[in-house]
Amino acid sequence: MKPQVMMIAGALAAAALLAGCQQEAKAPEPVRPVLSMLARPDSGERTLAVGVVEPRYKTNLGFRVLGRMTSRPVYVGDIVKEGQVVGTIDPTALDLAVRAAKAQLAKAEAQLATARATEARQRTLITSDATTRQTLDNAEQARAGAEASVAQEQANLTKAIEQFGYAQIKADFGGVVTAVGAEVGQVASPGQTVVTVARPDVREAVVDIGEDLPGPLEIGLPFIVSLQLLPAVQVAGKIREIAPQADAVTRLRRVRIALDNPPESFRLGATVTATLGKDQGKVMRLPASAVLAADGADFVWVVDQSTSTVSLQKIGGVAEPAGIRVTGGLAAGARIVTAGIHSLKPGQRVRIEQDQEP
Repeated sequence: MKPQVMMIAGALAAAALLAGCQQEAKAPEPVRPVLSMLARPDSGERTLAVGVVEPRYKTNLGFRVLGRMTSRPVYVGDIVKEGQVVGTIDPTALDLAVRAAKAQLAKAEAQLATARATEARQRTLITSDATTRQTLDNAEQARAGAEASVAQEQANLTKAIEQFGYAQIKADFGGVVTAVGAEVGQVASPGQTVVTVARPDVREAVVDIGEDLPGPLEIGLPFIVSLQLLPAVQVAGKIREIAPQADAVTRLRRVRIALDNPPESFRLGATVTATLGKDQGKVMRLPASAVLAADGADFVWVVDQSTSTVSLQKIGGVAEPAGIRVTGGLAAGARIVTAGIHSLKPGQRVRIEQDQEP
């Protein structure tokens, strides 16, 4: 009987060992602590940028010729009309140039009259063989040269008269003087800014926007612009111009926002704040550490809060300097794992340690 007892005991021991191995194999994985966040769309209601009101059109007016400025009847803040004189230089040298050009033209015209008379006499004499053909050809050549000299002197006179008109600066359009660059008695160089005139009727907001903008920065993006001292005074606007590159120090990009019928309180130089339009606030952004890139697609680990397990979910996203802007595949309010995404497995249980701000 002893051999049978030993066989039974061995079988029981083997069964017990097999059961222990199965229990050990089915042992659950430990719960993994993770950092997470709730995917919420950006409200877009916070202030994005501060800037000033500037004119869209302004012109730096200066003289086209060198001269000593004798008058500048306008000052900063003055209203000017189209064609109004805003500066003059001493016209003495320009007037003398006109007189000299007139004298040269008169001389050329006298020489032309003499050349024509000589040519006419030679043509009369050639009919009676009283002169040679060479002499007539010389007379014709002299007459053609005199005509060219008259044309040249006429052009010189026209140029001198035009430059005489450069002794005055006239406003190209009605506006307000925003800056002056030269004073009476100063010798102004050609092209030097003497007066800056701006059109106050076409105004826009100039602001600097950083990389934290909740959405793509593009032409036509709507904004709400309000006065910093009177926040209740608001004007709608759209981006008209974007600087091609950010400032090397501040990393901000200068943006010009065209204002839609701004009130008179939006004066040139007034400080304003710009916020995104209401229809542009629903933008969801995730940190780059929460997105897993695989097989040319983007995935995130979504936490099932009822079972505390994670599942891999594909999303559509656009990489931006401030993170990943979600374009589809993720519902608002979903809890997303933001750290340790490369070591998780589908169905793995997790424990939420703390929320991370987007």
